[in-house]
Order: sequence, then structure tokens, then C-alpha cells
Amino acid sequence: MRPARPDLAPRPGLSRDEMESLQCRVAEAAVFEDDLPFDPTRVSLDTPETGNQTLTEATALDGDTDTGGDADTDTNYPPLVAGIDQSFLDDRALSAVVVLRGGKVVERVHAVSDLDLPYIPGLLSFREGGPILDALAELDCDPDLLVFDGSGRIHFRQAGLATHLGVVCDAPSIGVAKSLLCGTPDEDVDGRPEGWRTPIRADDSVDPVGGHPAGPETTIGYAFQSRQYDSRPIVNPLYVSPGHRLSAATAVDLVSRLSGSYKLPEPTRLADAYADEAKAQYED
Repeated sequence: MRPARPDLAPRPGLSRDEMESLQCRVAEAAVFEDDLPFDPTRVSLDTPETGNQTLTEATALDGDTDTGGDADTDTNYPPLVAGIDQSFLDDRALSAVVVLRGGKVVERVHAVSDLDLPYIPGLLSFREGGPILDALAELDCDPDLLVFDGSGRIHFRQAGLATHLGVVCDAPSIGVAKSLLCGTPDEDVDGRPEGWRTPIRADDSVDPVGGHPAGPETTIGYAFQSRQYDSRPIVNPLYVSPGHRLSAATAVDLVSRLSGSYKLPEPTRLADAYADEAKAQYED
């Protein structure tokens, strides 16, 4: 998978002002409306061949690609969904990508890249974006949807990791974060039942950049309660936002469709597990 907008790719050596200026350019190019090459109702965790194969039953080998026979020409097949996550090796990032079609893992790749920046809130894409692009370049398939562990439009300049890389790749993308970077939920989020959601509205911390408004009437994402367990401490919600070529409402609907038995959606959960698995081969 190659960048469609390499001019907007995060790159090392920029000052903070230059990074924030680039994010404003990314926000200007971002589309927060549905512009999808697939029917979102086809997104599911079912495997067409079996109807209900679970992801934990699916298998994959590094470098193998199996897009499901004639799936690429059959619009009834689930689209290819890539989950993206990272683990870290001192001053290097191991970026992992797991691609699913329904309940089947069809490709797994990873790349190890140097890190040029520490973590800076609001500038995550400049730390992790280049390494993720390195991993996406290893893919044989072209995913229809990218799901990131990080924010999209829920960002100070409406250009979080999922938005930045979604625009660079010109691919529909979703940010799924475990904490809220900015914005205000319509309702209190504590202790909500499974499946509950509430809009996240822009507030004074969100800039109206790139022609995209920011204010209490602007929905920039959703708090989404993916799982809740009676026998465990209260599970906090996820914070879902569109990255590129998706509305906030469709983004949270897709995350709901991609949710299995765990808190995280299956694409990023599997990418997280694969990142830890791959990391072991680089450790002493």
C-alpha cells in the first residue's frame, strides 16, 4: 500500500510550528463524510465460507495473502479491513498490520523503524506515522478500511493519527482511542451498558481548521461502550472518530460491527497481539 499524498506524510526534522502547520493542511484535505468503496453493512466478523468462523479460529502466516478467491470482484464479500498497532523496542517502533476479510485473517506484516520523536500529545502521527507507513508498504493487498489505535477527528486540529495517515493513503480510516484527547461528551460516560454511545462535541480545545467547523454543534466522534462485564470492574468506553472519508456516525457503526468478545475491535486487537508476537523475535 503506497501513499497517495506523500507530500503530506509526516517526516522528521520539522519544528513544532511546522508539524502543526502540516496538520492543518491534512485537516484541509480530510473528508469527514462517507466516501466508501464498499457497502458498510457488509462489514462483519463472519467468514463467507463458514458463515460464523471466529477470528480466534482463523490462521495466518507472515507474508501470506489470501483475499478469498473471487472476493475482490464480489461486492457481497466483506471488505478488507486492516488493523494497525505498534510495540516498541527502545528507540524503535515495531508497526504491525493485520488484514481481515470478515472473520478470516488474510495477511499480516510488520516493519521495524527508528523513532525520531518522543511522545507529544497532539503530534502522535509525527512519532508513529512514518513507521506505520513502512509497515503498510509491506502489504500485498490494498485494504478498503484502516483502523488505527489512536484518534482521528478527535484532535486539537482535527488531524489525529487516523486522519493524517488516512489522508496520506487516501483510504477510509477510523481512529479508536482508549482515552479522550479533546472534545466533550454529551453524557457522562461512566458505567454505561454494552453498546451504548454518545457524541463527542468539539469544544474550545478544537480548532476550526481546514474548512471544518468546531463548536458544540459539531460531532467529532463518539464515546462507545464496546464491552461491559458484570463480574469485572467497570470497563471504560472507547473513543471513536472518523479519520478520512467517513462520517462520525458511520465510523462508530463500523467499530460496533468489528467488535468481538473483547473491548478493542478485532482488527486492532489482533494487530496488538501480533505486534507483541513479532517483537519477541527482536528481543534478546
